[in-house]
Amino acid sequence: MVERGGEGARQAEALIESGYNAVYAGTPGSPTLRRLWHEHAEGLDFPDEFGHISFVTVRQLRRMAVELRLGAGDTLVDLGCGRAGPALWMARETGASLVGVDLSSVAVEQATGRAGELGLGERSRFVQGSFAETTLEASCADGAMSEDAIQYAPDKRAAMVEAARNLREGGRFVFTVFEVDPERAAGLPGFSADPVSDYRPLLKEAGFDVDVYEGTSGWPEPMTAVYSAVVGARAALEKEMGEVATRALVLEMSMTLEQRPYLRRVLVAATKK
Repeated sequence: MVERGGEGARQAEALIESGYNAVYAGTPGSPTLRRLWHEHAEGLDFPDEFGHISFVTVRQLRRMAVELRLGAGDTLVDLGCGRAGPALWMARETGASLVGVDLSSVAVEQATGRAGELGLGERSRFVQGSFAETTLEASCADGAMSEDAIQYAPDKRAAMVEAARNLREGGRFVFTVFEVDPERAAGLPGFSADPVSDYRPLLKEAGFDVDVYEGTSGWPEPMTAVYSAVVGARAALEKEMGEVATRALVLEMSMTLEQRPYLRRVLVAATKK
């Protein structure tokens, strides 16, 4: 368990930031990664202009849009937004303004450019911050989302508290996340930091009513398929993304396939009291 707010959490965040800076820097130049993720993870019907490296599908995004209950004039925060494909899709579909937060400065830069290319630059902005410290003002958002990222937060309790702080009363927090088995995650970099097997107690402590908490059907096959494909394509990825980015990806995916630290993937919708 990471000391909450301590040096251990900061070191974990630094490790995550370094790895993802390399991955995001290499992602735009890798048609191999794009093809594998499109085929095995996000689904062939996912619009390429909103492509990403989480596991959310178009069907799941539509469900999340329903649960968020946003409209024109509202503000949406995406926590751990990465290159912001799903968040920009959500902003386009709901009419909400978007604020994306990510630990990676490279992701923030790429998301900003992507929003402009998609014609969403005027109602989108992206800032560097963590789950526990978004740098955003209190009560600034009507809804918050996150896609398959919170399991990496070194302090999940702090992440839930910060999400609640960002939301106005009655605001909705809708996210997908992996529950982690503490025994299987022991000693694994990035997994052993504050493993959580059930997010409901933390959400309730932070001031949320949990409205939806359900496992994602069909798992873990999409993750197993794409992770195996990426590990198998290491040589091609090294040519396209570089050694550092490929090593970061392959290390995480190999550990996940071998140790199976995840219990299940869940969809969560909660309301701030």
